[in-house]
Amino acid sequence: MFLTGRFLILLLFGAVPILVWPNYAVPVLWVLFCVLLMCLDLVLAGSTKTVALARSVPGPVRLGETTSCLITVTNTGTGTFRGVLRDSWQPSAGATDTVHRLTVPPGDTRSVTTTLTPTRRGDRLAVRATVRRLGPLGLAGRQRSMPLPGRVRALPPFGSRRLLPSRLAHLRQLDGRSAVRIRGQGTEFDSLRDYVEGDDVRSIDWRATARRRSTVVRTWQPEKDRHIVIVLDTSRTSAGRVGDVPRLDAAMDAALLLAALASHAGDRVDLIAGDRRVHRRVVGVVRTTLLNSLVTAMANLEPALLEADWPMLGAEVAKISRQRALLVLLTPLEPAAVEESLLPPLSVLAQHYKVVIGSVADPALEEMIAARENPEAVYDAAAAARTVTLRNRTATAVGRIGVDVVDAPPDKLPARLADHYLLLKSRGLL
Repeated sequence: MFLTGRFLILLLFGAVPILVWPNYAVPVLWVLFCVLLMCLDLVLAGSTKTVALARSVPGPVRLGETTSCLITVTNTGTGTFRGVLRDSWQPSAGATDTVHRLTVPPGDTRSVTTTLTPTRRGDRLAVRATVRRLGPLGLAGRQRSMPLPGRVRALPPFGSRRLLPSRLAHLRQLDGRSAVRIRGQGTEFDSLRDYVEGDDVRSIDWRATARRRSTVVRTWQPEKDRHIVIVLDTSRTSAGRVGDVPRLDAAMDAALLLAALASHAGDRVDLIAGDRRVHRRVVGVVRTTLLNSLVTAMANLEPALLEADWPMLGAEVAKISRQRALLVLLTPLEPAAVEESLLPPLSVLAQHYKVVIGSVADPALEEMIAARENPEAVYDAAAAARTVTLRNRTATAVGRIGVDVVDAPPDKLPARLADHYLLLKSRGLL
């Protein structure tokens, strides 16, 4: 049951007869009168068990977009049901219009809709549904909460997809329209053309030169059907927030753009996400379903407050690809974490793969370095400068073993990582 404000107002009206007849029996009689009216109201309100609820679960939606959840209310009683239905969701589901007034004739069905705009990635759950029937006097009513499970899956937003058309245009220029004029490492043969001054003499095709009696060189096009393995770090360093975006979410955005671009280029893309253990693995997925598989796998990923086990993750990479591939490690470039846990296995990985580290930088560091208005700001600037120096030192140490580092703010990391991939592809370094 529940009480309304009318019942409290009715109790307060009891002060009037007390002033007129100042006797101890007056308030007692007034309270008993109010309780009797409340009980009568409860009896006349009717049962809340005469309605049956069913929920229609909405499909996946990208984070920030809006969807709706439908609840069907069926009156199984003999009288008309008049009441209120409240649909309860987790706060991060972004539910609006959750309170619905209902009038359902006996044996009939009504539907109500709750609007959902998730504010966090992952599965957002419905807690329960509560039905209320108010008595005719408006003093009290009956209430029943019942489990009505439901969920909406919020997928990664993939905000960098707006950058995909420009990168695809660049890719089309590389793919056969402008052949690479240097041989590079592992590039694929494209065509023959006449030798011009400045060409690499190692690209001369002597058989074709002998046939044509003029110097002919081979041209090379960007490689196709390369293998790209993306490792998504979900350890404690990925739990930090840069602005309003967790580092893990920014890394996901970069991984999705790179995977979309590489799949259009004809390359095979696999994903591993983990820390002390592998949480998600997307391997051997065809191009047409790659992005859907990736966003589904990433939807429920959350950072764990653990150190990453990089030797274990390196062994998982070796299981997926034993041949040379492009290995992209999406992990924060934190000096302590890199030097203690990542650097030893990284030197081994760099011998078998072309390794690129994608790291989310914090633009607030540059702002702190530039702000020196007062003594507190000077100390902050010194701390930020030291942090930047340590990150640069770590990047230099990683670069000495042949690993490329792409360190950029969250809004720029996807574009820079995609551009670096195109650069490696144009030079035949994959």
